[in-house]
Amino acid sequence: MKRSSGLYGAFALLLQVLVGCGPAAESTKSEPASAKSEAPAQYDRLVVAFGDSLYAGYRLAPNEGLAPQLQAALKAEGINARVHNAGVSGDTTGAGKSRLSFVLDNLERKPDLVVLGLGGNDMLRGIKPEETKANMVAMLDELKKRDIPVVLTGMLAAPNLGQDYANAFNGLFPQLAKQYGAPLYPFFLNGVVTDKGMMLPDGIHPNAKGVSRVVEGLSPLVEAALKEQGNTVLEK
Repeated sequence: MKRSSGLYGAFALLLQVLVGCGPAAESTKSEPASAKSEAPAQYDRLVVAFGDSLYAGYRLAPNEGLAPQLQAALKAEGINARVHNAGVSGDTTGAGKSRLSFVLDNLERKPDLVVLGLGGNDMLRGIKPEETKANMVAMLDELKKRDIPVVLTGMLAAPNLGQDYANAFNGLFPQLAKQYGAPLYPFFLNGVVTDKGMMLPDGIHPNAKGVSRVVEGLSPLVEAALKEQGNTVLEK
């Protein structure tokens, strides 16, 4: 993946905005999609999108966030899946680790796949990469224990945090993907964060068009993971 100076410049601005706004930048919480939801329509596969505001559909209409757009993309490929929105704005990996089991335990059934994307808020708060890694490992171990496959989405560190931090943080996601055999979408906002037409006015979150771009890159990984799992089940 090319990491252009424009991308890093956008990330520098993003970091400055968040730091300048302080806690208010994360004050708008999405309603946690962790309680048992109403009876869903018939579906063959259950996918959980577990992340932060980038997953939650921050300031988007109900059909514009990651979960509904990913569900529509899978349907277009002939996969009858329900994508459960388990994104919560402001979540760090620590917060995600604390709620993962609760979310999984309160679903109507065991999910066929979890799309996991956390770490951006850790980076923006300067949390040590080793702490982020430990929390990610705990979540991946929990999913492995439950025999739930994972697709990871990665994040990049803002250059303001220094090269040492960037090297440690940016390497986390490829390392974890290799360790757990999980498909990786290396940078969630690839091709989005540098295009103002794909971002909300806050310059931090993608708009509906930006989410569509994310789904365009992410959905083939999700589709392949679901099909691979289906083949494995048939072989047993």
